[in-house]
Order: sequence, then C-alpha cells, then structure tokens
Amino acid sequence: MAAHTGFLLKRRGFLASIGALGASSVLPKVSLSATAGDRRLVVILLRGGMDGVDLVQPYGDPNFALLRPELALTPATGLTDLNGFFGLHPAASGLMPLWRAGHLSFAHAIASPYRGRVSHFDAQDVIETGNPVGSGSRTGWLNRALAVIPRTASRAAVDITTSVELIMTGGNKTDVWATQSDFPMAPDEIRSLQTLLQTDPVFDKAGAGMSGLDPLPQIVNSQARTAGVAELARLAGSLLAEDYRVASFSLAGWDTHRDQKRDFTESARLLSEAVLNLQAGMGEAAWQQTAVVAITEFGRTLRLNSTAGTDHGTASAALLAGGAIAGGRILCDWSGLAEGQLFDGRDLAPTRDIRELLAALLFQQFDITATNLNAKVFPGLGFEPSSLFIKMN
Repeated sequence: MAAHTGFLLKRRGFLASIGALGASSVLPKVSLSATAGDRRLVVILLRGGMDGVDLVQPYGDPNFALLRPELALTPATGLTDLNGFFGLHPAASGLMPLWRAGHLSFAHAIASPYRGRVSHFDAQDVIETGNPVGSGSRTGWLNRALAVIPRTASRAAVDITTSVELIMTGGNKTDVWATQSDFPMAPDEIRSLQTLLQTDPVFDKAGAGMSGLDPLPQIVNSQARTAGVAELARLAGSLLAEDYRVASFSLAGWDTHRDQKRDFTESARLLSEAVLNLQAGMGEAAWQQTAVVAITEFGRTLRLNSTAGTDHGTASAALLAGGAIAGGRILCDWSGLAEGQLFDGRDLAPTRDIRELLAALLFQQFDITATNLNAKVFPGLGFEPSSLFIKMN
C-alpha cells in the first residue's frame, strides 16, 4: 500500500548514485548550489498532545470512520487528499502548496519512549531531553547536538521564547529572542487555568469568576493569536535568513480534551500559519536549505470522550517541511486501526521512535556522525544512517 513508506529525506552525499537506482528509489534531486554551511533546522514543539490522526487522517483505513464517526472526514466531505489513503485536515489546507512543491511531508504513527499517558510535563521532558522518563537529564537534545556539529558557524542557535526551553538548555550557547511577553493564551491553557481556579475559592475570586467563563468567545482573541503566531514565525525565519542555523519555538493549544472539532481546527490553522510565515520570513534561498520538524509529546485516544474531546494517547504524527525535505510523502509503517491493532485497545500504535526521525534530520542537515548521535545526542538510540532510506513496501 502506498501509505507504507520510510523516513525519506534529501541527502547530498547520495547524488552520485541516483542514476543507478531502480524505480523503487525515492531519493529526490538536490540543488547543486547547496553548501554544508547553509543548512538549517527548525524544531516546533506542539504542546498539549497533538492528535496526529486528526491532522493527517487515514481515511483509507475502513476502521477510521467506525472509531471516529464525529471527526472522520473524506475528500468528499472536506478532507484534502494526500495520497489516496491519507488526507490533510481542512484547517491546514493552506500547507498544500508546499506539498505540491515537494516541500512538505508527514511522519505518522511515531512516538517518543513515553508511555505514561498521564503527565504532559514528563512527556514533554522526554521529547525535549531525548531521554526516557527518570533519566535525570536536564539538558536538551538540540543543545547537545550543537556540540557535535562539525562546522562552528552551523552551531548558531536561537530559541524564540521569553526564556530558554528545555530542548535548548545545556552547556552550548543559545540565544533567546522573544516577540512578545503577553502572547494570547490557547484554549487548552485557559481551561487548565479554569480547572485550577475552580478548586480554590481564593484563586477563583482573584480570577474574577474566570472559572465560569466560556474561553473562546470571551477570552481567546483569535485574531491576536494569529498575529502573534505569524510574528513569532516570521521572526524565526528572519533570524535564520541571517546568521542562525538552528531554531526552536513552541505552539500551544493541542490538549483537546473537550470539543475537539472546534479547538483542533483553530490549532491546525495556526500551525499552517506558523509554517508559511516561517517560510516568508526566511526567504526562498534559506528555505531551500531548511528542514522544519513539528513534534508533540503524545497523540490522542481514537475514540471521543463524553465531552466530544480526546484523552491522552500514544502515537501521533510529525510535520516535515522545507526545501531540504523530500516532500509529498507520508512516512510510516501503518499498522492499522482494527481492534487488535490498537495500542492498549485505544490508541494509534507507535511503529517508530520519534528520535530516529530527529537523528536522521541532524545527520542530514549537519553531518553529525551516527557515533555522536548515539553516544551524545540520543544516548543508546542505535541510529543507523541506512534507516534514512527504507524501501517502499
């Protein structure tokens, strides 16, 4: 089935062998003007647990609509078809020009080593440190990677935030740039605050009854959030167009415990805005040498809960964008959504470790050796360069 492909990314070092490859090869053309020092990497953290099965819907799996009759779409009902099996949520359809240009792919059914389905904090620690829960590590994998990038100029890193996030924390220099300190709260953040306020009358009084408000119409300013995301992403792009080669920033709003259809639509739209404004801020020359990856701490349950939302799950999807990406592909080993194929009987089953994808990007973009990736960036991962190019099934 066309849905089953591996991690397929561009790689300059394989140019010489392209002519000898068979029809099953998926190695794309690479610009001969690219130089090692031009390559860039952007990591976007999707905080809250992004539902990959909603963003990239497996409408070709007959069990999908049975599990999610309220959310499942098809190309006939608004889904944007990607490859005859998967389709893109309509709120993210603004990304389709990148797909058609070969600058957008998705890695599906992937997950970090976290299996707790309870704590956002523990799960986010795992994707930011690159180590399992309980490792005690307080340095980020992206910061550790800076130390083993062969070219000094390629180590220039920036975190687009008000303070350094864990993913960029460590002994290697990282700059911090903030677009604004009063970034509008996402719906899931507001609901978490409401829950806190409801449990304590003193806090509730201090919040002027905020716990009883419906967050979207009265608190969340959608236009302000859109403008904030656009500003943040354009800033990241403009910095990468100059001296920076590594950047990260976060997008909240993915904890869709309630009314997923409404809240997920808003978050997916903002993700699209972020990627497109990142590209615009960067300019075409820098974009051609850039790999963008958007990752999340865990996915969501396949069945909706009693409040029309989804609970914490396991596997999700990662977005890959940029001129350095072999675009127009769904990268996954799809295990299916039949009852016996679900993880714990409720989630999309993980088939690949998300750290493999991240290691592949570091290997591709900055020539970090497999030895350094496995010993210093993702200790014990066992990454092999051959895993970049898995033959299509």
